[in-house]
Amino acid sequence: MSSEATRKPTLSVTSGLTRNAVIVRLEGELDVNALSVLREHLEPLWDLPPRPFLILDLGELRFCDSMGMNELVGVLQRCEARGTRLLLGGVQGVMSRVLSITGLRHAFEVFARLDDALRLAVAKA
Repeated sequence: MSSEATRKPTLSVTSGLTRNAVIVRLEGELDVNALSVLREHLEPLWDLPPRPFLILDLGELRFCDSMGMNELVGVLQRCEARGTRLLLGGVQGVMSRVLSITGLRHAFEVFARLDDALRLAVAKA
């Protein structure tokens, strides 16, 4: 077994609710080893009544591989099916580059600062 396959996830996921948004903060590395951590955290959120917005705070994400990007696309698709707008906040550095390189920057609503994503969600309340 490769060291990659045995490596423990280095992703921390926390969340909170506002009146019209769920905010999920990702910290660390979103890679193949961390997908289960993110999925397990999001699963109960999908059971809640849909909110107008899901905001992913990516400001503390240090790494994202292709599997992590696939997962974000899956979250976007699930949000669209629920009528929820997915906003990516704190998109700078690594995540800004990854979204640009993959051509997915325009598939998401991207904000350099979490506060800007929050402001949009509050304004649409």
